[in-house]
This record gives sequence, C-alpha cells and structure tokens, in this order.
Amino acid sequence: MSEYDVIVIGAGPAGYVCAIRLAQLGLKAAIIDKQWLGGVCLNVGCIPSKALLRNAEIATILRQGGREFGFSFDNLSLDYPAAVKRSRQVSARLTKGVGFLMKKHNIDVHMGTARLAARDTVSLTDDQGILLQLKAKNIVIATGASVAVPPGWNVDGDKIVTYLEAITQEKLPNSAIVIGAGAIGVEFATIWNSYGAAVTVVEMLPRLVPLEDEEVSAELARAFARRKISALPGHRVEALEATENGVRVKVASEAGEKTLEAEQALVAIGFKPNSRGLGLEEIEVKLSERGMVEVDERMATSVPGIWAIGDVTGKLMLAHAGSAQGVVCAENIAGVETVTLDYEMMPRATYCQPQIASFGLTEAQAIERGHAIKVGRFPFQANGKALGLGESGGWVKIITDAKHGEILGAHLIGPEVTELLPELTLAQAMELTPAEIARNVHAHPTLGEALMEAAHAVEGQAIHI
Repeated sequence: MSEYDVIVIGAGPAGYVCAIRLAQLGLKAAIIDKQWLGGVCLNVGCIPSKALLRNAEIATILRQGGREFGFSFDNLSLDYPAAVKRSRQVSARLTKGVGFLMKKHNIDVHMGTARLAARDTVSLTDDQGILLQLKAKNIVIATGASVAVPPGWNVDGDKIVTYLEAITQEKLPNSAIVIGAGAIGVEFATIWNSYGAAVTVVEMLPRLVPLEDEEVSAELARAFARRKISALPGHRVEALEATENGVRVKVASEAGEKTLEAEQALVAIGFKPNSRGLGLEEIEVKLSERGMVEVDERMATSVPGIWAIGDVTGKLMLAHAGSAQGVVCAENIAGVETVTLDYEMMPRATYCQPQIASFGLTEAQAIERGHAIKVGRFPFQANGKALGLGESGGWVKIITDAKHGEILGAHLIGPEVTELLPELTLAQAMELTPAEIARNVHAHPTLGEALMEAAHAVEGQAIHI
C-alpha cells in the first residue's frame, strides 16, 4: 500500500492544477485518471476545439472575405481532415506538458479506475487489471462530467454524435443539425459552417446562448443569419433517429411541428457529473438530486477529509473555474491563506464567430435584483482595430450600480472579446469603477479601447460615438 498526504482522483484542469499546488505547498500528492492526463479539456474539449476554430476562421476569410481583402481563388480547396489532425497535434503537445509538470513536482501518476474503499483509502484497478491500494489523509474528487443524453436518443457515434465524436472525426458532414445552442453547439455550428456545411441549430429555450445577456443572443442570431446558419430557438426535439442516409429530427414549437433531415446530428444539450461508481454513497458523501458532489466554500464535502472540485461539483462547468477550485482546495488542505470564489463573477467565454465573453449579472438580472443601473455600450464598428481586422460587428456592454458605480457585469460580442475579459474581471474584483477603467490609458489602435469607451459611456462620455 502506497501512502500520500493527498490523492487526487481525476487529472483534468481541476485535478492536475490541484495536485501541482499541493506539491508547491510541500504535500506528497498522487493523481489518478482512468484515461488521460489533462482530462476532457486538453484532449477532446476546449483545446482541440480552439485549434479547429482557428482553422474555421481562416476558412471563412478564404471563402467569404476575398473581395474585401483583395484576393481570389479559381479552385479553393479546404482540407478538413488536415484541420482535425492539427487540432490533435496541439492537444498532444499540451497533454505531454501536463506529464512533464507531474514529473517536475514529483507527483505520482496512476492510470486506472479508482474507487473509495474507505474515507482514507482508494482502490485502484490499473490497465492490466491489477488492484492497488492507495492511502491518504485527504482525497480530492475531480472526476468531471460527461454528456447528458435523453432516454431514447441513440448516440451511435456516426450519424448521431456528441462533442467527443465530433471533435475527433475527420469527416466533414455536408449537413448537420446541432441540438443545443450553448457554447459547444454554437462553436461546432461555426466550425462546420465555415467549411461549407449546411447547419441548423435547434434550441429548446427562446434564444441562442440562452444563459447570456439577451442583447448578446440577438446579436449572435443576426451574425448566424449572415453566415447562413439556420437557427430554431424555442423548438423542442420530439424525436431523433438515424436513417439510411443520415438523421431525422422532429421538432415542435408554438407554431407547430416540423421534420428536419441532415447527414449528421450533434447532441449538445448539457452534462451530468461523474459521481457514480466512486463509492461516495457508501462513505456518505452528500450528493445533490442531480448527482453533484456538494461542497462548501473550502471545497470540502460533507465527509471530513473528502474534497471535490471541478465539473463534478456542478458549481460552474468551465475549465478555469475548476482550476481555481483546485488551487483553493489545495490551500485549504494545506491550511494556508486562500480566497473565496465568486462563481457569478467568473469569466465565461464562447468561441463561436463572433466570440462571446461575459461575467456577472445580465441587464435583466440586475434589474430583477433591484439595482438601479447605468449601462455603457460601445460598438466595434467605431473601433479602428476592429475595422482593420474586417470584424466590426458586435459591441462591449458594461452594467454598473447607479448609486455606487460598482461593476455588476459585462457582456461582449465581437472580435477576440474573450481576450478582453481579464481587465474587466480584475477591475470588478479590485472594486474599481468604470471611471477608473476610462482613465486608464489604452494603447491605440487596440480592441481594448472599446473597453475604455464603454466605461466612458456609463456616464455618457464616450469619445468616439
């Protein structure tokens, strides 16, 4: 039996970051994963999808932007399999990097299936079927989440797929129905549309990216319409089946029912926590009705010595949120100074075209909570860098409390807006106001000037509109 100070089960962005921070704090740590270092994010999620989206951006410029930029092609050929292969190379490089970090910090890596045999013991079955016993005073659950698929929907990995098959397949569907207009749905709609596929996005809720500000949803709908991506918000899927030539999807709305057909369907409606089969129930770790591992602000569960971080907690299913939880968890285990996370104010990023970035309250939420608000907006069509890039759609929107000037939220849609979030989230965390953002001199010409102008606009003082 091997003994450690801490065992981390799950090597995704939550788990491996937690293990590194534990090692930095002088604790002997081990990490277990049944499949791969880096988890879903590095292997089949956020990293390879961003590589594909970069290819999609270039493909869009080549296919649609030639007239504006002054070039043309007689026989343009786009190699989608090459884009997928590049995405796999990017993923493999970062996964190897995680392995290097484990060695650098003397973290023992065990590959296999883990189960809690007791509050301080993990049973590990490795790839050869050999059973090992690992013991630790603290055990961290970081097992992530997996795709939620409704009963009766037969995901066959060919005609009906989830993100897992979609991100690794080298076949480009000629036509696709994307079920779900959250981040994964709109990102794959962007990728496949950029390569010429006919894409229809079906969303049960009344608008695309339904968790974002309503104005963001409206702007994305307009952008998708320009790209000839068909969007059907407010449509519920009644039936999904594979056919001889592809898929058939029956949808219903207030206007009635319709049947859609395509070569492939992508199911992207949400995730469920990977909390079952770990032995948590046997040691009485409290789970929510949906199977989320319940934790307090320290990342501690209901059982002393058992902790949980990342998607399995259901707090905010984003890689950077999991990593932040991992750091806080490690620091609490080590008994050093740490912070309390505010999930509402964490950044959210969606990498469709145009990109979406946000944090905090939407305008509607701020009003519902009784805030008297001021809103500053600035359009990218008045930003010199955006015009130079040929991507002048979208805007920056900052929502503030009218009385005290505190930032309640911000919502951005447009070119590379995911890169603009840190200035705003840092300002909110440090209790800066838009007046102070506005007085911070921004380099010209940059997309970041739109933040400065939106901050000025809160008081009606934007310079360039």
